[in-house]
Amino acid sequence: MDVALSTLLSPIILFFALGMVAALLRSQMSVPEAIAKGMAIYLMMAIGLKGGVEMSKNPLTTDVLLVLLAGIILSFLIPIIAFVFLRLSTKLDRVDAAATAAHYGSISIVTFVAATEAVRLSGLDSSGHLVAVAALMETPAIITALFLASRGGGSRSQPVAGSEQGELVREVFLNASIVVLVGALAIGWIAGEEGTASVQPFFVDLFQGVLCLFLLDMGLSAGRGLRQGWRQLSFATVGFGIYMPLISSLIAAGFAFALGMPAGDAALLITLTASASYIAVPAAMRLALPEAKPSIYLTLSLGVTFPFNVTIGIPIYIYLALLITGQG
Repeated sequence: MDVALSTLLSPIILFFALGMVAALLRSQMSVPEAIAKGMAIYLMMAIGLKGGVEMSKNPLTTDVLLVLLAGIILSFLIPIIAFVFLRLSTKLDRVDAAATAAHYGSISIVTFVAATEAVRLSGLDSSGHLVAVAALMETPAIITALFLASRGGGSRSQPVAGSEQGELVREVFLNASIVVLVGALAIGWIAGEEGTASVQPFFVDLFQGVLCLFLLDMGLSAGRGLRQGWRQLSFATVGFGIYMPLISSLIAAGFAFALGMPAGDAALLITLTASASYIAVPAAMRLALPEAKPSIYLTLSLGVTFPFNVTIGIPIYIYLALLITGQG
């Protein structure tokens, strides 16, 4: 529990809490959008580069391939489970439930970045291939959601028009976070530790400070989203935004235990599975399921699940990883 407490009281979590409280209190605090986008690109580059360098040190083994496969399976599986819970416990129709479920099968790269730093602060080591897992888990959930929505038929689940299919594919596979993350991963893998030594001061030494500022901005965004969209969410829907990450984390913990993953890697896989997308999936849903309500799925993922994961969830997931590896 000391690990969980130290994570909860780390600067990155406290800056996020500061931003969220400021937004809920209607503070005029803000971070210019251009700066926020620049910080996001920086963080994706830093995480990808670090992962690539770590992967360059070790060959691609069967164990690594199994972890990559586990990430893909989880991304296909979790939306189905989320969809069932939403249909049983809330009044959401099939399309809104499918669109919302997609967010919980995909991943939040910002949550992953925060977890990576929390794992490091906890004294645990993590492998670079988890960055590749994060990239692979972005899109399968979207495919599952489209299948779930189409199963019911009706006017709200019409297939994407042919003229929009290309745009949807580009949005799913070529969104900015995926391109930067995978590109930086490849660069780090090719250049290796020696080749990236000259950029280490920029991507390593400044990382924690930039992450604190970025999470301050994310706290502001989450607080504003919750303040403006809470009327669209029922008590049962809000509850889903809290218990679904915990259910997902237990499923991922089972996979991590079966694969014999070390604690740091297990914590990151669990966090990835428990996180909810609020960038890639909303963009895809606007194209694929335009009649689904963003006021529901975006408010829930960004205003409820993201704050829960960053403040409370990550310490729980690290502790869970320690338990399944016999270190808890």
